[in-house]
Amino acid sequence: MTFDVTAFDVTLADVQAAAARIAGKVRRTPTYYSAGLSARLGVETWVKVESLQLGGSFKVRGCYNKLMGLSEAELKRGVVTVSGGNHAIAVSLVARAVGTRALVLMPKATPALNIRLTEEAGGQVELCEDSLAAFAKAETYAAQGMTHVHSYDDPAIIAGHGTLGLELAADAGGRLDHVFISVGGGGFSAGVGTALKGLDPALRLHGVETEGATTMTQALAAGEPVAIRPTSIARTLGAPFATKRTMAAARQFLEDIIVVPDADAVRELVWVLQNGRVLLEPAAACVVAAASARKDSFQQGERVCLVLCGSNVALEDIASWRTSFGV
Repeated sequence: MTFDVTAFDVTLADVQAAAARIAGKVRRTPTYYSAGLSARLGVETWVKVESLQLGGSFKVRGCYNKLMGLSEAELKRGVVTVSGGNHAIAVSLVARAVGTRALVLMPKATPALNIRLTEEAGGQVELCEDSLAAFAKAETYAAQGMTHVHSYDDPAIIAGHGTLGLELAADAGGRLDHVFISVGGGGFSAGVGTALKGLDPALRLHGVETEGATTMTQALAAGEPVAIRPTSIARTLGAPFATKRTMAAARQFLEDIIVVPDADAVRELVWVLQNGRVLLEPAAACVVAAASARKDSFQQGERVCLVLCGSNVALEDIASWRTSFGV
């Protein structure tokens, strides 16, 4: 599917400014050629291994860009955020690094691993009934003076995430024809799309969701944000709603959105771990499944890149999923 272009308020210049601001704060994660995936997909395939980023995901990029832009008074009052996953960990890490307090509102269903990693990173966790209740409570704390660091509907967060796209374009050894990227609330693909499409408008950016976490697909179909209650095991894709900003970015940058079953994400998680020696969470492994589903559409000589966005997953969950899905 191809979406109509709509206005969007983050520019390539914003992403480039973010890259300068956060330089030295985050890792320049590896981008390399994958012989195994190239053989499977039938075209030259590269991977951006963002699963090796600080905090286990791309999220520290946007969080550093956002928090480094806060005033001294804002830092004194602290930050509040809603997340049951990678954003929670990243906000906590970055808040500690810049000397402010992070209050993290999490749904009660948040995995124990994510709660532990968030607290170890310095965040104060408060459990809420679900994501929608957590967002409502965040607004209350914001009204009391804390800065609400939204996990995806914030130009500074989006611009920070876009720095991955700048690295990818510089490190992939030439122009890319197709890039596959996970879509949750849409802030990550918005930032990376701003960078990659800003540098090469002909590049085709493919969004990927899992069944049970089709936040953006449902929003675009309805023409407005739709509140969902995600059921996918890819918990970090389970944003409760998209926003007008991230929808505008999806319309502008995404060639399509490919939805893959949870079982396929688990199958590829295991394949990448065994063949690539890289641990991925389902929200990252799903892009491998999506590229595999589309391999017949690739043309001879094209170059593909898969963005492997995160690695925060409990080993016992992997074992359970392998049993459930027969992988």
